[in-house]
Amino acid sequence: MPLTSDRVLCQNPVKIKRVVIDPGHGGHDPGTISANRRFHEKNITLSVSLKLGALINQEYPDIEVIYTRKTDKFIPLDQRSEIANKSKGDLFISIHVNGVGAKSASGSETFVMGPDHSSSNLKVSMLENSVITLEGDDYQSKYEGFDPNNPESYIIFTLLQNAHLEQSLTFASLVQKHSAGGPVRINRGIKQAGFLVLWKTTMPSVLVELGFITNTADLSVLSLEKNHEKFAWNIFNAFKEYRSMYEKESSELQPVVTATGNQGSKDEKSLPDDNIIFKVQIMAVNRLLEPSSHFFKGEKGVTYYKAGRFYKYMAGEFGSPEEAEKELIRLRKKFEGAFIVKLKKGVPSPYNKR
Repeated sequence: MPLTSDRVLCQNPVKIKRVVIDPGHGGHDPGTISANRRFHEKNITLSVSLKLGALINQEYPDIEVIYTRKTDKFIPLDQRSEIANKSKGDLFISIHVNGVGAKSASGSETFVMGPDHSSSNLKVSMLENSVITLEGDDYQSKYEGFDPNNPESYIIFTLLQNAHLEQSLTFASLVQKHSAGGPVRINRGIKQAGFLVLWKTTMPSVLVELGFITNTADLSVLSLEKNHEKFAWNIFNAFKEYRSMYEKESSELQPVVTATGNQGSKDEKSLPDDNIIFKVQIMAVNRLLEPSSHFFKGEKGVTYYKAGRFYKYMAGEFGSPEEAEKELIRLRKKFEGAFIVKLKKGVPSPYNKR
């Protein structure tokens, strides 16, 4: 059996203090537009965003709500993530309305940062990312040579370290869960795609597509302000459940113990109490794995800690992030979603290089 310890990592729950709400598009960037030219994405997203923020403020006055825009104003994509990072947000919610050439496409979906796994996801991210061409001729230098219209540019998103993917997926699943009853009836689920607005945010982040402005049925819903309140309530209820889960899990952090190697050894290497060390998290699953489990893919010296319902497994132990990054390259070949975690006084947290 794994080693046990009476040393608790975190006695007080980590609170969500700031939520960043990002109404998509704005100003001279209308976003998607209805066929009759009467309805613009930028206005729908702003309406829903302001209503969502008001609900959070009303229920949780101690939580600060930050908006990337509160008026019909154009905000470059890089500035949106900069606003979120400077405010030290705990959650980033970007709200959008979809639009494609196929008028039959319908439904709501929520995206998290990651590699595109289908051509439809790529089309959505290319459409949203094309906004950067409105920022001037130097947009490629600003976005490190990224070309929103070149599929090869999206390869970069398969190489990114996403330390908050697990929490992002959790919140995304809750958004879709609470959206199941409408006002847009079709639920297209959770997807991963390369969105620039999520690229450099250093917190759990999602991009919500409320529906398709190019679909007659969806537009009949999106165009009514009374439904904007319903959209806001759906996302708020997802946030309410996420907040409860997040703060509960942070209060239930268990000691880091050995998962593989010499079980029960008295000379188990203990974590330093006053130093910062770095490990590579390779997976998070909802059950305790046997030391010989094939899921470890032959890795030795794997440790884990329990946070809420998840067992989070880590490999290696390094005194600097540079050393951990070298190991990350190797482990990514076995565990695609691996990322670096920092342990300070034994308490694990994602390591954000940026």
